[in-house]
Amino acid sequence: MKKKRLWFVLLFAVLGLAALQVPLFAVVGSSTKFTLFDLFGPIASGFLGTIPGILAVFLMQIFNFFAHGFSWSNTAAVIRIFPMVFGALYFSRKSKLNIIVPLLAILAWNLTPAGRAAWFYSLFWIIPIACYFLQEKYLLARSLGATFTAHAAGGALWIYFLPLPKAVWLTLIPTTSMERAIFALGIAGMYLAFNNAINFLAQKHFPKLGVLVNPRYAWKWKTA
Repeated sequence: MKKKRLWFVLLFAVLGLAALQVPLFAVVGSSTKFTLFDLFGPIASGFLGTIPGILAVFLMQIFNFFAHGFSWSNTAAVIRIFPMVFGALYFSRKSKLNIIVPLLAILAWNLTPAGRAAWFYSLFWIIPIACYFLQEKYLLARSLGATFTAHAAGGALWIYFLPLPKAVWLTLIPTTSMERAIFALGIAGMYLAFNNAINFLAQKHFPKLGVLVNPRYAWKWKTA
């Protein structure tokens, strides 16, 4: 099983790196973009486990960062490395950290003059706290909590290194709402697709892969 799990980790890494090359939306205030990886990344910990999943997400982004010739002077690109790690942490399992991380992000945001001027924007990060109480019952709550935790971590870093005027944050509210709703649906859809693909392989060819499958979201394939 260890060998098959390793192959699965490598496959996930390849797909993750491919997802990093597919741009979706521009990040306001920088030349960087959200990518398909924002939908794909959080589910890593759902299959690989908390620590391996977080490590895989981090290393994939570091590799992609240097492969594109980025430098540490590109602040926006550097900041983009870290939020997905926290999203993967949230998605992995129900943990008190799923409350602590958004709370710390809200606190960090409002400790800065720019953040206090736009305090209302940090209210977005109450969402992952609320989703914490529903994440074991609803996949969408788990996905919504994960994407808003990533957003919270990124926002807390952004306000310190690339602060924007209050007016910009105000205009970003509808954009952020739509963007994160799309990401949450995408994360849930990715998880369902991968869970059922692995389940198919487990039932048809590689039964030991069954330990990676969440039976709650698995289609029961008929065996011949």
